[in-house]
Parts: sequence; C-alpha cells; structure tokens
Amino acid sequence: MPAFNVTPVPFARDNYLWLIDDGQHAVLVDPGEAAPALAALDKAALAPAAILLTHHHADHTGGVGEIVARYPSVLVHGPRRDDIACVDHPVADGDRIIIPALGLDLRVLDVAAHTRGHVAYLGHGMLFCGDALFSAGCGRIFEGSPGDLARALGRLARLDGSTKVYCAHEYTLANLAFSRAAEPENAARDRYAARCEALRAQGKPTLPSTIATELAINPFLRIDAQGVIAAVTARNGTRPPDALACLAALRAWKDIF
Repeated sequence: MPAFNVTPVPFARDNYLWLIDDGQHAVLVDPGEAAPALAALDKAALAPAAILLTHHHADHTGGVGEIVARYPSVLVHGPRRDDIACVDHPVADGDRIIIPALGLDLRVLDVAAHTRGHVAYLGHGMLFCGDALFSAGCGRIFEGSPGDLARALGRLARLDGSTKVYCAHEYTLANLAFSRAAEPENAARDRYAARCEALRAQGKPTLPSTIATELAINPFLRIDAQGVIAAVTARNGTRPPDALACLAALRAWKDIF
C-alpha cells in the first residue's frame, strides 16, 4: 500500500484543507482559500496532481480558481449533484478516483444532507468527509432532510472502526461541549475531551479522529444510547418515538446550542 503524508492546512477561523502527498505530488481536499494551499505546496516543494471537493460551499471551493490558474493541469473532482462551476470531473456515489501520480485510489460516498450532493472520499484507511461528519458532531442540514442525515451518518458509522476521519473544521471542543449536554454520562467522551483540550492548548489539531472513536463519543452516532434518548426527552418534554425523531431533535437542539 502506498504511504501518504496527510497534513491539515488551517485557514480562516477554523477551516482545514487537507494536503495528501507522497513527498513529490499532492492532492488538495477542500481548498477554500488559495494562499495557504499554495504556500503549503511551495514550502514542501510539491506538485499538485488533483483537487477533491466535498461540497459547494465557498469555504471549501473558494481557492480553486487561483490554484488552477497557477497549475492548469490539475483536475478538479467534485460532487455532480452540487453543480460546482470549477469542477471538471463530476463524481457520484460509487465512483472510483485513481490519481496515478500518488497511487491514490479512492471511492466516492454519497453523504448528502448538509448539501444536496455532498460526497466523501474513502480509501487507504482514510475518510475525507468535509462537513458531513465532525468529531463529536455533524454538519447542519442545509439542503437535505433528517432522513438524509440519518442515511449519511449510518453509512459512515458502518465503515471500519480504524478508518481515520479527516473533516474540514476544527469544531471538536465546541462539539464536545454539546455532547456533554446530549449525553451527560460518557466516560469515553470525557477521556477524549481531555486529550483534545490538551492538543488545542498546544496549538495542535484534534484531527483526524477515527470511526471507532466517533461511535464511542459522538451523540449523532449514538441516537440509540439511553443517555442520549434521556437528554433529548428531558429537553423536549417527550420521548422521541424512534431513532429518526431522536436524530432530528438532536440536530435541532445543536443548531441553537
């Protein structure tokens, strides 16, 4: 299996673009700003081979034009259903993306809910999921429905537990604060929070997480846990009739938390 370096490149207030490289060539995931992406390429003397976009929001696509202007041969992959103007290789669920320069082989997963066409990229034990899944949280529902969110999260929850989760924002501490309200008693979450707080105190990212970690600490993947059901019941004054209702209530609660 090829060996890759995966580096978070911070920009804006809490965004990460991910730089995947083999020491010579690189793939950029969700470059919302060009300057930090180009600086990272220059610093490591890397030649970009491709750009991967998870969805259409500007903080994930805004740097593409300038990057492609400098590197015209770079192919831009992005979700077909999000209709992104800068994409020249639209992708959909089940598509396979092979980037020969790095030996990178990825499968496209439909995880629509945050946007109507949101995709994730899976391969080599790595998941690049944009805003579909965060550590201890998930993205807001802007263009989908609670059912879409349930399908997307369910799909990710079934991945191998060792899969590394590379999401696009450093939201972990804020999400953990909500998770304490959504599931007050969770020892695994409390241990994870302590580690994440220590990392942030050192100026280090909390990411990547893993699917196994998220199954243990993320309330949006734990809607069948009694503690989460009890918290939602206490919050709303009525017990959710099923898992989908619990997820919808949890997401609505997080939206105003």
